[in-house]
Amino acid sequence: MALIECRFYSEVLGLSTSMTVILPQKTTTQIGMSNVSHGDLHPTLYLLHGLSDDDSIWLRRTSIERYVAEMGIAVVMPQVHRSFYTDMAEGGRYWTFISEELPALARSFFPLSPKREDTFVAGLSMGGYGAIKLGLRKPETFAAAASLSGALDMAHHFLNWVDPTVRTVEYDRIFGTGDISGTSDDLLWLLEELDRSKGPKPLLYQCCGTEDFLYEDNQRFREKCSETSLSLTYEEGPGGHEWGYWDTQIRNVLAWLPLSK
Repeated sequence: MALIECRFYSEVLGLSTSMTVILPQKTTTQIGMSNVSHGDLHPTLYLLHGLSDDDSIWLRRTSIERYVAEMGIAVVMPQVHRSFYTDMAEGGRYWTFISEELPALARSFFPLSPKREDTFVAGLSMGGYGAIKLGLRKPETFAAAASLSGALDMAHHFLNWVDPTVRTVEYDRIFGTGDISGTSDDLLWLLEELDRSKGPKPLLYQCCGTEDFLYEDNQRFREKCSETSLSLTYEEGPGGHEWGYWDTQIRNVLAWLPLSK
């Protein structure tokens, strides 16, 4: 595998930012690794970080590079700070960045397949929210979207936050002072909207530990998804909001991806 720490300028954000990228490299003499590459343009997993992390975190906390070595897929891990992958009320246009500019830039820099059937997204916590939002709002781009312990019911989660100061700092800065229920930042509403559409629909994957503080949010998303025609693979079991759980579950996500043979 090739590991690239890429620093670049974002026109959308108006600043320099970064992404960490893993690219397939076929090798025959590397000890302890079996690396494969299936062609000139690689299937791609966009792998999203959580609220307190950055584009390096998946590489630092898991063995993601080793897990994808035999799969022949690229992994693109972008930096979005504490944005919730949203065009912020007070801040950068991170939704436009992640949904439009980043894929175009990544494909211009690296040999990544532009085909929908080769393009996937996954993330944890805040990144789980971002991954599902990308899948539901950009179904023509992403064939599959996976959430690990995602914040999947933001309308309920922040409106019922026990500390109103936290809501002011984190919610209003990102989403504004209004209720996001029934908007394009509300994943439960997006499920209904996509279900009514005639266009393509991504495969969805969701997992959450039963001891996670976001477990109830995940149950509400699962229940709403069950009322639609969208395909959801759901897993739960013992676990909290921590890297031991996510290191295990990302392997399940990789095994689930609908890779072309």
